[in-house]
Amino acid sequence: MISLELNEDYQELTKTVREFANEVVAPVSAKHDAEHSFPYSVMKQMGELGLFGLPFSEDFGGMGGDYFALSLAIEELARVDQSVAITLEAGVSLGAMPIYCFGNQAQKERWLPALCAGTELAGFGLTESGAGSDAGGTATTAVLKDGSWVINGAKEFITNSGTDISTLVTVTAVTGTHKRDDGSTAKEISTLLVPRETPGYNVEPAYDKVGWRASDTHPLRFEEATVPEENLLGEQGRGYANFLSILDEGRIAIAALGTGAAQGCLDEATAYAKTRTAFGRTIGSNQGISFKLARMAARVHTSRLAYYCAAARMLAGKDFKTEAAIAKLVAGEAAMDNARDATQIFGGYGFMNETLVARHYRDSKILEIGEGTTEVQLLLIARSLGL
Repeated sequence: MISLELNEDYQELTKTVREFANEVVAPVSAKHDAEHSFPYSVMKQMGELGLFGLPFSEDFGGMGGDYFALSLAIEELARVDQSVAITLEAGVSLGAMPIYCFGNQAQKERWLPALCAGTELAGFGLTESGAGSDAGGTATTAVLKDGSWVINGAKEFITNSGTDISTLVTVTAVTGTHKRDDGSTAKEISTLLVPRETPGYNVEPAYDKVGWRASDTHPLRFEEATVPEENLLGEQGRGYANFLSILDEGRIAIAALGTGAAQGCLDEATAYAKTRTAFGRTIGSNQGISFKLARMAARVHTSRLAYYCAAARMLAGKDFKTEAAIAKLVAGEAAMDNARDATQIFGGYGFMNETLVARHYRDSKILEIGEGTTEVQLLLIARSLGL
């Protein structure tokens, strides 16, 4: 028989992060959301717990765990605060993981210890105003001159790019062209490590976002930003391909985040339905409410199984692209649907920003857009069917 029970180490991690989320994150989440403020104290404690180093080797200051451990931690944090969860997810899977997977020894030794400790944060600069799902539309350029890369362009929606502890961003840029098999010309896209202090690296004012308001997101502008030739990350021309592999893994983590958000909505709505009375009885005793909660529970269960499956295949060294796309699709929709239903159960109180379900309602929509839209996931799944 196949067992889906977590082993003792995973169970202990889940318990630890759940307690941390309840005792440290939850009490200040409404305040940071209302103020659009970054929770530095929470991040410091997460670093001390080792959460930013979970999937990395101890050689670079990591915890020696794996990507599934990271996903479990993200799920628990997302139950109470999606902004905190996405800061961890982006800091690890988009910020540190490209360096860990494609960096040379010197790059790993230079950047990973602080990133694993959570004392510094990194971001990944892919999205542009005309290049999101179509990353081949990248317009940012990097030209090699006298042993240095000179970068010009702009990036949008870059997480962890403007905090006091943001230290670098990995930028995708056009570094040349190459011929396709059919004779046509295509852009050569590479990735470059750009430290925060680089002249010409400009962090624009933060966005006024609908949700994830305590996470850090900025547009970036590069004007003759110059970095050493050795700041090339991985092989020249392999930047886009490498990022796609990072994105496949990231979809598992985002699915875990969506699962946690869906679970948080279920927890809040169930507790409320057991105590809120109308017409002389609790509203949870009404079939209309109880069936809504039952559907919410089914969504949580399905999305958790989906990301567990994708993670298991990844850790076993099997192809997991389709399973990751399915997990991301299912979990994103589960979070949004559960947030909508939880808000309905709460009624007028669900429309008040100080309630957790209201924050989940605002936060969850981006899970159907960020790190690969719902439509992109459907495209990937359809391709796996030979369509």
